[in-house]
Amino acid sequence: MSKLKTSKSIFKRFNITSNCNLIRHCASRSHLLQKKTSKRKQRLRKKFCVNSSDLGNFIHKLPYVC
Repeated sequence: MSKLKTSKSIFKRFNITSNCNLIRHCASRSHLLQKKTSKRKQRLRKKFCVNSSDLGNFIHKLPYVC
């Protein structure tokens, strides 16, 4: 059986915890920052886990990670 390919874009954008959870950055942090409040930008700095309903889509793209 041939090897499965890893999606490199997902591999670069997400970090994996020891429990096989994926950690993501928040969106809307790269541009148009002048009109966003400082409190909102502080919240966007934090990292969050990927929702469990979306986790299955990512696991198929990262076959050898978990």
